[in-house]
Amino acid sequence: MRMKLFVLTLLLVFLAACGSSEPEVLRLATTTSTADSGLLEAILPEFEEEHNARVDVVAVGTGQAIALGEAGDADVILVHARSREDAFLAAGHGTERYDVMYNDFVIVGPADDPAGIQGMGTAVAGLTAVAATEAPFASRGDDSGTHTKELQLWTAAGITPDPNSSWYKSLGQGMGDTLLFANETGAYTLTDRGTFLSMQANLPNLIIVVGGATIAENGDPALLNPYGVIPVNPDKGNINDKLAQEFAEWLTSVEIQEKIGEYGREQFGQPLFYPDSEAWRNR
Repeated sequence: MRMKLFVLTLLLVFLAACGSSEPEVLRLATTTSTADSGLLEAILPEFEEEHNARVDVVAVGTGQAIALGEAGDADVILVHARSREDAFLAAGHGTERYDVMYNDFVIVGPADDPAGIQGMGTAVAGLTAVAATEAPFASRGDDSGTHTKELQLWTAAGITPDPNSSWYKSLGQGMGDTLLFANETGAYTLTDRGTFLSMQANLPNLIIVVGGATIAENGDPALLNPYGVIPVNPDKGNINDKLAQEFAEWLTSVEIQEKIGEYGREQFGQPLFYPDSEAWRNR
């Protein structure tokens, strides 16, 4: 009888140990650029191992990622549309915003450059010429951070493109699909540099026409593209706020910031993202 109790006790201890090793789940709503560029695939396994966690990534436009946070369907968001991030916080949907990284936007287009915009100093000048010549332009049209930036640039140019026109195509697609469409149809589009560089081998017909070969050569401050991470307010219920905060702290730590700054450098000759957390700036 004692032997049976002893074996049963060992079995219960073993089962309890197995149960305790189950990974926690972190729901991360983020932009297509962090996924399409390969950055998340490169860094997330380290977080999962260190924190015994599984990160479930939903990569959508920034607007959709923010909506997931507002609905309590994500524990943390990683996005790039500062005015919308600030509004998210002001409405009480998030606890705090942390600077993570930045890259920049560029305009890419066909090598024959029918609108004649290659080398123009600003995106507004380039878009003005595209509209004047009615050269094909592919818009993500998906309420993403890139789409938000594009609309801001059109507004600054004093132009309201008509989605029903023959030259302006509103796709409702992510960055990768939009770039592929532009490559196939000879259209211009606005993209973050990181996604373009990571996909460039599959985009033989596109070149950067506004924004320069590197971020250092991009003289248009309107094209800066900062990213922030925001844990979702636990008051929404069913939010893994502890793990979300740990993720934000991990992502902004000097060690991970250094890895972000190195990602892409060997393959593309330049990083796809530049570290920008407070810890990194104060190191």
